[in-house]
Amino acid sequence: MPVKFLIIRFSSIGDIVLTTPVIRTLKQQVAGAEIHFLAKKQFIPVIAGNPYIDKIHEFEGVAPTTVNLRKEGFHYIIDLHNNLRSAIFKSRLQAIPFSFRKLNIEKWLLVNFHKNLLPDTHIVDRYLETLKVFDVEFDGRGLDYFIPAGDEINTSELPKPFCDEYVLFAIGANHATKRLPVDMIIALCRELKLPVILSGGPEDSATAKEVADACGNLVLNSCGKFNINQSASLVRQADLVITHDTGLMHIAAAFKKKIISVWGNTIPEFGMSPYMPHPDSAVFEIGGLTCRPCSKLGYKKCPKRHFRCMKDHNVKEIADYACKLYIRG
Repeated sequence: MPVKFLIIRFSSIGDIVLTTPVIRTLKQQVAGAEIHFLAKKQFIPVIAGNPYIDKIHEFEGVAPTTVNLRKEGFHYIIDLHNNLRSAIFKSRLQAIPFSFRKLNIEKWLLVNFHKNLLPDTHIVDRYLETLKVFDVEFDGRGLDYFIPAGDEINTSELPKPFCDEYVLFAIGANHATKRLPVDMIIALCRELKLPVILSGGPEDSATAKEVADACGNLVLNSCGKFNINQSASLVRQADLVITHDTGLMHIAAAFKKKIISVWGNTIPEFGMSPYMPHPDSAVFEIGGLTCRPCSKLGYKKCPKRHFRCMKDHNVKEIADYACKLYIRG
């Protein structure tokens, strides 16, 4: 008889990718485990190809979704979002709930008083702590990302010189204070002197066009031209990934890519750094700023107006490290 689990993580791309060790270890280590996953519609493609998930449920509002979920007869709920909506589902479904430690108070203290009481624990490991009662152990395999066959990009069809080797630069992020200014992205691409594919969503298209126009034939703008799985395919085939603190960073970690992550107002200590990436990966951040972190998420503009957490980055230093990794192969 199956043991039915409902995993809840409504959003976003990176956060859902970070749940994949929970999905995999539950499926592989609990006898008869049937894994269901609840997410918002726009993020379902991130897990659509995951072979460890038996059924995906779309969040369609609390009332209609509750009706649909009640039909499944879940035994357990693994709440990896831990917010008001997930609490409602836990109260309305007759299943035993387990929730991960969100540590909002600790994050608030760090942001507002710079008092760091956060454990030195990645969010993936906090996700996995919810499974202890089931005697599930981490298998050491890191993150998963499965690209449906129809979304694989044939890089031989890309313009030259991007057919064989390239750096993928994920220029987007949900908040402006997590992104390098456009002039610094342009400067970094020029310093690289390597084929660079700019990746991001439709909201990044204008920025990417400005960068590509300023940098010439060595920079290709792919922002808004591919869906998330196609972008993941470009990540998988890249020789190196440069990224802000964003979802594609975690997809790159799932593929064990060499990652150069460039951080602004957020910090790796929040537990969201690349999880088990290639060992040559590097984190670039500006230390010693009394205003950082200014938020656990980000802002439309720097609250202090100086934006030193990004503007103080040395793009030549980042480019030099990137070129070393690229040449090393």
